[in-house]
Amino acid sequence: MDKKVYGGGIVRPDYKRIYSDLIKLEHPEKKVECEKILSKKVLSNLDVISINIIIFGNNDKNLTFNQRYRSYDTETILQILDYQKKDKLTNYEVAAYFKISRNTISKWKKKFLADKRLS
Repeated sequence: MDKKVYGGGIVRPDYKRIYSDLIKLEHPEKKVECEKILSKKVLSNLDVISINIIIFGNNDKNLTFNQRYRSYDTETILQILDYQKKDKLTNYEVAAYFKISRNTISKWKKKFLADKRLS
């Protein structure tokens, strides 16, 4: 699998190349929908989730199975919390939108927003 090294020596799969090849070989009809996301220099975790939904659809069975394998970096967590604050959503609404547990949202708020207040 193609991998790239990002800041701090983190090795991640090269999602941009993986999804570009997947679209080119198996789903060329979805190229236009995915161009905006694939034009970014680095894909965030939310971008990967979005492009995966565009390509494979929003099948609840697949989402439930794949949800347990998702991980979120600090940048993505802060984007989700900013989305909640900007749109004035409850933990339940954000959890339903991103298919995350309400308890996870609550833990993130305690951890990351408490750190911001201390700074």
